[in-house]
Amino acid sequence: MFKRTLLVGTVFGAVLALGLPFVGGGGPALGSSAFAEEAAVLPVAATSPLATTGRIGDTASAVAAVAIAAEPAVIVAAATAPNPKVDTEHLAQKPVPKPVVVPQTAAAQRSGTAARVAAKQAAGQSCPGNVGGSVPGAPGITSAGGVAGTTTSDLQSFATRYNAIRVANCLEPVPMSNFRYDPCMEQRLFWIAEDPSPDVNSAWGHNGTPRSDGAPAVGCDGNLAGGSGNTGTTVAQKWWDSAAHQKSLYRPTYTGSMGGVVICFAMVHGGLPNDGYAFTRAAARWGGC
Repeated sequence: MFKRTLLVGTVFGAVLALGLPFVGGGGPALGSSAFAEEAAVLPVAATSPLATTGRIGDTASAVAAVAIAAEPAVIVAAATAPNPKVDTEHLAQKPVPKPVVVPQTAAAQRSGTAARVAAKQAAGQSCPGNVGGSVPGAPGITSAGGVAGTTTSDLQSFATRYNAIRVANCLEPVPMSNFRYDPCMEQRLFWIAEDPSPDVNSAWGHNGTPRSDGAPAVGCDGNLAGGSGNTGTTVAQKWWDSAAHQKSLYRPTYTGSMGGVVICFAMVHGGLPNDGYAFTRAAARWGGC
């Protein structure tokens, strides 16, 4: 009995001596790490099944090493994983609203452009878009004194710029068919241009302005603009930039339908005694011609 007990004790002691280095009782030499050495073969262990060879520490140590190596990857994945509550896929597909550029000119501020834009945005609406099309024709007649009259090109360029100014300032455009050549205002412009004075400003003005030769006025009055090198485009801009003419011809406070609005226009080229063709005089008004 004593020998048997002694034999069992000896065998058990030998097993402990062999097993302790692998379960933490012993270890590698100073300056090295047990986990570091296990980690050195981790790529193989991570891509192939773990196998035991009868060493007590094989499975436990390898699993611990795999677990330690895997933890940082889990943390990174958690940190970079998309938030399931945020629909990033469809957010990227949503259209980005086109920013509204509000003009900051004195004329725009005077007309209340910023307030109109703000009101539209508050209501979830957009400012009006422009319209296309052509204007009715103008005859391009020549006066008795040789002054050239309104052409279709004059009327078209004026209408195009007039509407571009309106929509840029959040105002409804006027239908292109509602821009009309006005022969009555053209008669008045012919009367002014045929003043024989070399002063181009002679007879220039509204009703009641005399002509140098005393000839009685004819035709109809309107908003006036002109000068050397002017076109339908430039006079439309001049009238917008002038406070009184903006109020009269553009009427930024008008909120009715533009379908019934008619814009009348006339332009003459040249004048007596020696104004060249590029010297123009124009008139326009809001209302029936």
